[in-house]
Amino acid sequence: MLLDTSIPRILGACFYYSPKSEQVRPLIPLLADINKLFPWSNNRKIENLTKKIATFSAESLQYDYSILFEGQGVMPAPPWGSVYLDRENSLSGESTLAYREFLAKQNIVMSSEQREPEDQFGLMLLALVYILEQGDKPAARTLLEQHLLPWAYRYLELVQTTKLENNFYSILATMTIDYLKTLQTKLKLIPARLKLFR
Repeated sequence: MLLDTSIPRILGACFYYSPKSEQVRPLIPLLADINKLFPWSNNRKIENLTKKIATFSAESLQYDYSILFEGQGVMPAPPWGSVYLDRENSLSGESTLAYREFLAKQNIVMSSEQREPEDQFGLMLLALVYILEQGDKPAARTLLEQHLLPWAYRYLELVQTTKLENNFYSILATMTIDYLKTLQTKLKLIPARLKLFR
């Protein structure tokens, strides 16, 4: 259950695809039962959050998605790792190149619809799904420890505090923090200590 791919698949899709997309629209009502799919650290809290998050309509979330993932002016919580790990806050920095090399070793080719760097948060969770489905636990550990966890909590904290029309993405970020921290604790993951520049 801990390494089941349902949770990273659902969270990855929600952090990557538009809420009106065929990938996410049917997922939103199903979020009501996400608390049953994983050994959360605080199941009652997650259950309360899932009841709230499943009530949103895809249409009501489109503007918030646009602010967080497409950019309406300055992006409050850029979803790419290199923005946090690169001194210049640039896209496709050294951390992106290192992650790209890691993906190549796993024979993973990311075909992003938006033509963006592979270190997009949702895409990284979807890459984790693929690696877990291949049964490659060491590679899953490397993805989490070296490439995702060093910046994930900072990113999710920014999503939580961004003022949006709805609190869907803030709730999603809270659930994702619980998911990642539970994995980190139960799998004894040791995230690389990398300096954050944002």
